[in-house]
Amino acid sequence: MSTGDFLHIQPAELKLPFELKKQSSCLMQLANKTDQYIAFKVKTTNPKKYCVRPNAAIVLPGSTCVVTVTMQAQNEAPPAMLCKDKFLIQSVIVEHGAMAKDIIPEMFNKAPGKVVEEFKLRVVYIPANPPSPVPEESEEGSSQNPSTFENGAQNLPLFDSVSESHEEPSKEKSSEALALISKLTAEKISAVQQNQKLLQELEFLRKESSKHHGGFSVTFVVLVGLLGVLVGYIIKKK
Repeated sequence: MSTGDFLHIQPAELKLPFELKKQSSCLMQLANKTDQYIAFKVKTTNPKKYCVRPNAAIVLPGSTCVVTVTMQAQNEAPPAMLCKDKFLIQSVIVEHGAMAKDIIPEMFNKAPGKVVEEFKLRVVYIPANPPSPVPEESEEGSSQNPSTFENGAQNLPLFDSVSESHEEPSKEKSSEALALISKLTAEKISAVQQNQKLLQELEFLRKESSKHHGGFSVTFVVLVGLLGVLVGYIIKKK
C-alpha cells in the first residue's frame, strides 16, 4: 500500500490476470485521510491499452473511492510476462463542495505554494488461473513515498490521461442478468412467505370451523382457491 498526506492507496502494485485475447481487471482503493475534498486523476504510460473508471473524481473527507483498471484483450504475451507499464495517481486539495464535473487538468499543474501529491504504481501480470494460492505480497519495494511537488519539478516517465470510455459489453450483460435474477429471487421469496402465512391462516380457520360448525366455511373455501392461484404463480416463476 502507499500513503501520503492526502490519500491512502491500496494496493501498491496493479496485479492483472493475464490471458491471451481476454480482458482483465483489478481494483484500487483511494481513501481520503483528510478533512478536505481531494481531487484525483489517473494517468498511464500506455493509455490505449487500459481504461479506468473513474479516471478522475472527488474523494470526500474520510471516504473511499474504488477505481477499476481494465486491460484490453492482448494478442500476444510480453517476454517473460514482464510488463513495463506504469500508472500515476495525482491528488490535490480542492474547495469544499467540488464535484467530479469540476475537475480540469489545470488543477494538477504545479505552482508556487500548491501541493500536488503523486504516486507511481507498476503493473504486474499474474496467471489467469493459478494452480495454487498467490503468495503474499512481498514487503520489499512495495511501499512508496509520495512525490510531493511544491515550488519544484521532478523528471517522470511520460504519463498520459487514461480513458474510461472503452465498452465492456460482457460485464454489462452480466450485471443485467444478476439484477434480473435478484429481482426474481426476491419475488419468489415474497411469494413463499405469503404462501406460508396463508397456510397458517387456513389451518387456523380449519380448526375454528371444525370446532364451531363441524365443517368448512365459505371463507375457508375462498382461501383455498387463493392458495391454488398463488402456488400456480410460484411454479410459473420457476
